Amino acid sequence: MPDNSERLTLKEVVAMGVGGMIGGGIFSVLGLAMNESGHAAPVAFLVGGMIALITGYAYARLGLHYQSDGGSFTYLERAFGHGNLAGIGGWLLLAGYIGTLGLYAYTFGAYGAAMLGQNESANPAMHHLLESLILLAFLGINLYGVKASGLTELIIVTIKVLILLLFAIIGLFHADLGHLRPFFDKGAGGLFMAAALIFVAYEGFELIPNAVNEMEDPERNLPRGIFFSILITIAVYVLVALVAVVNLTPAQVAEYEEYALAVAARPFLGHAGFVLIGLAALFSTASAINATLFGTARLGKVMAKEKELPRAFAFVRRDRDIPWFSLIAITGVTLAFVNLGDLTIIASFSSSTFLLIFLAINLSAWRLRRTIGIHGLFPLGGMLFILVSWLTLIAYLWEHDRMSLYWMAGAYVTVIVAELLFSQRRLLFREPVGPA
Repeated sequence: MPDNSERLTLKEVVAMGVGGMIGGGIFSVLGLAMNESGHAAPVAFLVGGMIALITGYAYARLGLHYQSDGGSFTYLERAFGHGNLAGIGGWLLLAGYIGTLGLYAYTFGAYGAAMLGQNESANPAMHHLLESLILLAFLGINLYGVKASGLTELIIVTIKVLILLLFAIIGLFHADLGHLRPFFDKGAGGLFMAAALIFVAYEGFELIPNAVNEMEDPERNLPRGIFFSILITIAVYVLVALVAVVNLTPAQVAEYEEYALAVAARPFLGHAGFVLIGLAALFSTASAINATLFGTARLGKVMAKEKELPRAFAFVRRDRDIPWFSLIAITGVTLAFVNLGDLTIIASFSSSTFLLIFLAINLSAWRLRRTIGIHGLFPLGGMLFILVSWLTLIAYLWEHDRMSLYWMAGAYVTVIVAELLFSQRRLLFREPVGPA
């Protein structure tokens, strides 16, 4: 156990949550949100934030009671007491993080190509090259063993939040609020579709309970850290979306969807604003790729030790305890995903996966409500909001983008089959029990 001088303060816990959420999602999914919800994009981010807040309360109660580094995987085990259900949840979590890695890499490639003056439709090869290189670069860094310190992460989070707030504040002073009329120009369906599609932008706060044993006064700072980080993120997202809506025409959103935020800075900051937001996107997505790859590889190692992944995922370098196989396997799957899928597929898969994970966590909190001391209405409300959002996403994809739906269905079937085949606690191949 760390001594008091080494424990995480509330400020550091909040920075962890904000850093996890404001990674690369806002830079890429903003254009998608505006395409689907139009002028109501800020409300779409607000709706997504409300779902995150309700789920955050479930995570706070579960985290305080179980105080485990296993996080979501542990909560599913405690709630269902069934190895395969928890295992599928763990595999799904791993798939969700691979999806976010793909989203961050895709965003890096889109903004990097735009900064180099390359249009995606004219030269897609540059985009693919950059998104692949950034993944390979951080694979090499993680294999070598370079780790970001807590101070560095705090600095990164502070810089990118300040850049976004600067963009929002200056943009509001130059905003023409007449551009907001009519506000619900794409109807309620578009609003809820956008909220479901961009939900991946709120992924990250669920990592806070994993550090409960390293916090100062966790009974107080764990729930406060979760709620403060989500509220800060909501404020940043809503302000940024509002400024983008009043500075971009529908034609611009359609043309520059993948790096709409940088284009939105041009009307009031000129080319310098485009460069500033572009650099912030590159900086944020690069740091998010590094942190996510680092954490996801270690999740794979832990799951392998728990016999929920093939044993190879637990292979480590003897000199530095680096899970080299896990790093290589996760990067390889991400490279295939990001180069074969488009932005809608990647964002849809990532948002859908985390909606399902958070649905399972709310169900876990409801099943354990007497144990963890939570009123049943909170997790039930969370389940209802998440289920409506997920079904809205599925219905939209069925009507407008069945290829994304087929990708998602294939991925989920693969997750379930893989868990059943590879887990040593699987249903199909139990280890024989010797005679008593």
